[in-house]
Amino acid sequence: MRTTTDRYELVAHASVSEALQHVLTQHATVYAWASGIPQPRALGGRAPVYVAALAGTGAAVAVRHSWHGGLFAPLTGDRFHTPTRAPRELSNALRLSRLDIPTTEILGYALYPAGLALRRVDVASRFIPDAVDLGEVLTDPVAGRTRHEALLGVGDLLVRLAHSGVVHPDLNVKNILLVGCAGASPNALIIDVDVVRFASALSPGRVMRANLRRLVRSIKKRRAVFGSVMSDAALAAFERHCHDALGEATR
Repeated sequence: MRTTTDRYELVAHASVSEALQHVLTQHATVYAWASGIPQPRALGGRAPVYVAALAGTGAAVAVRHSWHGGLFAPLTGDRFHTPTRAPRELSNALRLSRLDIPTTEILGYALYPAGLALRRVDVASRFIPDAVDLGEVLTDPVAGRTRHEALLGVGDLLVRLAHSGVVHPDLNVKNILLVGCAGASPNALIIDVDVVRFASALSPGRVMRANLRRLVRSIKKRRAVFGSVMSDAALAAFERHCHDALGEATR
C-alpha cells in the first residue's frame, strides 16, 4: 500500500500500513520513533538498527536509516536521488523469496523530502529474534561446533544462489544472517539485497566463484582484525565444500 503526504511517502505491507502511518503522525520519521524505544541492544550496520514493536500488528520490526557508503559518503550522506534504492530492495527481496532464497521480509519503507529530487529513507523489515551475523559466529572463540554447522548452512545458501544465478556483490560476513545457531543446523539468509544481480546467463559455477571470492575476502579482513576467525586451511576446506556441494546438487 502506498500513502503520500507532504512530509513522507510510505510504501508498506497491508498488515502494517496503518500502524506505520500512525507512527509517522506522531514522530518525524520511522527511525526517530524506533530509536526512542529502549533497546536490549542496537543491531550493527553502517548506522544502528533499532527494533520496535508495531502496536496492534503483532510484528516487531528492525528499522534502519539508509546511508551511502564508499568514497563520496561524507558528501552524499543519507540523501538519495528519487526513487532511491528502497524500491529495488523490496523488489529484489520479493524475487529472492519466489526463488526460495532466504532473506529478511521487507515490510515497508518511508521516503522523506531532502531538497530537489533527493530523499532520505527508512526501511522496516520483520525482526528475527535469534539471528546473528556470520561475523559474530566466526569470531566467537567458544563456538567451534556452531561455527562448523553455521558454515554448512552458508554453503547451502551459496549453492542456492548459484543455481538461481544470484550474484551478491557485497556478500560480506555482516550480510549473512544465521538463524537457529542454538540448534544443530543453523539456516543462513542474505540481507542488503538492493545490490543483488540476477545473472541467469552465468553458469552456476561462475556464480559460485563470484560469491565465494567476495565472501572469502570479507572473512580474511575480519581475521586481520580479530585474529581467530579461520585459518587458510579452513577457508580452503570451506571453498572445496561449497564447490563439491554445488556439484552434488547438479547431478
